[in-house]
Amino acid sequence: MKPSQHIPVLYQEVLNTFRPRPGQHYIDATLGGGGHAEALLRATAPHGRLLGLDADPAAIERVSRRLAAFSDRIILVHSNFSELAAVASAYDFPPADGILLDLGLSSFQLDAGDAGFSFMHQGPLDMRFDPSQGQDAASFINTATEKELADVIYRYGEDRHARRIARAIVRARPLHSTQELADLIARTVRYRSRSRIHPATRTFQAIRIYINDELGALERALPQAVQLLKPGGILAVITFHSLEDRIVKRFFRQESRDCICPPRTPVCRCGHQASISELYRKGLTPQAEELERNPRSRSARLRAARKRSPTDQR
Repeated sequence: MKPSQHIPVLYQEVLNTFRPRPGQHYIDATLGGGGHAEALLRATAPHGRLLGLDADPAAIERVSRRLAAFSDRIILVHSNFSELAAVASAYDFPPADGILLDLGLSSFQLDAGDAGFSFMHQGPLDMRFDPSQGQDAASFINTATEKELADVIYRYGEDRHARRIARAIVRARPLHSTQELADLIARTVRYRSRSRIHPATRTFQAIRIYINDELGALERALPQAVQLLKPGGILAVITFHSLEDRIVKRFFRQESRDCICPPRTPVCRCGHQASISELYRKGLTPQAEELERNPRSRSARLRAARKRSPTDQR
């Protein structure tokens, strides 16, 4: 299936969660290929509006072409979702009926070798969502100490071979291409042919997360998203690995409680009030049909929460 034909992950589950209606306003904070955005625009016709963000400038160009027919109802902005509140304010976008964060890489990013996201394609060691911002992967890989490399691979990739891989990288560098790095890891870590996961998967994930500060951006974006929702509005987040999912799960659980004092505190002193109500305690995962059609969706999980109104019972 070509990337342009790819149906977004958990497509129907997202629509069932939002239940978009004509005239509503949505924010897609991670446009990717634009599939979720297009579905929301169609469902909210003729007057609904959508604010779309993406840190990848290529995604903005791609989606602007795809959604040209909706140009009078969309605002597309090249920005990281960690700047969500500032972007919404700058464009005077109204309180949203729903906000979507789809944290996975799009098929376009995975299938394009020039960004260096995938070990399956030859390309430069870049891995930045926005090529004009920050340190690229090659710079980090070729200058970091062995301990720094091992710490990043272990923390963000949860790879038990982190030290061995870091040691091999230091001995082999300079490294300049995705293929060089992937081949080095494959030689360093025994590859199990029956395993569904290539030995370079976790290292590539870890370096990408570190380079783009993905977890920090997510932690900053979640409270902004709740703030931008109208009462009764829904925040939906699709995660693809346990580190992201823990952050979302912890945030949803905390913001669903009226008190977040330590368990043994006799009287509440925090003054915290619940701002949301979780919709799915364990989250939604792809059905068998989707997994067969799109194996890349296998680790996806959708969590969602509804913003509480001031009149909701505490």
